[in-house]
Amino acid sequence: MRQERDTLLAEWRLEVRQLSVAHNLDVPTLNDHVPGLLDELADELGASVDDSMIGELKKTSVIHGLDRLRIGFDIEEVVAEYNALRGVLQDLIEKHNLSLRGPVNRIINRVIDMSIGLAVKTYATQQALEIQQRREEHLAFVTHDLRSPLSAIAMAAKLLEVAVPDVAKDERASTLLETMHRNVRRLNLLVVKVMQEDANLKAKVNEKVERREVNLRALVEVLVSDISPLTAASHLSLINKVPEELTAFGDADMLTLIFQNLISNAIDYTPNGEVIVGAQEIKEPASIECWVSDNGAGIGADRLEKVFDKLETDPDKKSGMGLGLAIVKQFVEAHGGQVSVDSEIGRGSTFRFTIPCKAGVE
Repeated sequence: MRQERDTLLAEWRLEVRQLSVAHNLDVPTLNDHVPGLLDELADELGASVDDSMIGELKKTSVIHGLDRLRIGFDIEEVVAEYNALRGVLQDLIEKHNLSLRGPVNRIINRVIDMSIGLAVKTYATQQALEIQQRREEHLAFVTHDLRSPLSAIAMAAKLLEVAVPDVAKDERASTLLETMHRNVRRLNLLVVKVMQEDANLKAKVNEKVERREVNLRALVEVLVSDISPLTAASHLSLINKVPEELTAFGDADMLTLIFQNLISNAIDYTPNGEVIVGAQEIKEPASIECWVSDNGAGIGADRLEKVFDKLETDPDKKSGMGLGLAIVKQFVEAHGGQVSVDSEIGRGSTFRFTIPCKAGVE
């Protein structure tokens, strides 16, 4: 086998080049680990022991499966090229009048079958991961594209409700506003479901968090600016007290949604009042505590324990808009943090959560 190695490889390449994906591949790319596999197989046959090469075989076949996926082989073509190698080896056995039922053929078949199994398993696993990644990216684009117009529609509905005096609203106008609120809520629930699917919140969501350094004051300032038409119409003061240069280590999109939801929730309960967004660094453990407080209506003790339950809403707030406090809790916990709330009827509420302030802190 060692003496006829180059001839074997040439015959094998001739067979594999019949596959459309292999027509234009250069020789090193087409060969990949097969020359090394033949050398290992020759050593194996010379030693008459069929266990020594298994460790090396696992490494090379795994890499081979990944490389073939990268250059465009389908899974049937990966199997076909190994079977082509089996064929040229069996031709070599017959050429030298060796038995196809003897130990030589048994070792060859065992090695080829194991190589096929390892390469195909790696190929299929990597392909599944790439499909999942593309799916998650698509869902992320969908939620991003839906969220902006949905927020704009919700804000417009609130501005209309605030701007139009009650005496000017006839029954038809009230019905239309309620219809708009109801359908915005319905779309919002759909966005929530897509986001939960995208982030895989029920299983290892922390692995989905794309962490980087985030300037919290700048992030909150953008939200304050975006919501300013609504706060002006509601005669409400929204104050950003996050310190300059305070940097968190987290997913910017998730943090935006956390603050957006908490601020929106506070605005709903604080007409003609004040909402304050703040944060501070905590040394032990190294983290950042953030809060959104208001001097609004407050939350009753009967609801306080379940405000973070999935899609929990206040029955008295028909036009409530946030993404749900359950999402806030899940996103905070995805960062390794905790969320809590203090509230008193007639005095307002304060929602607090913690997030890492640097890499490696959870």
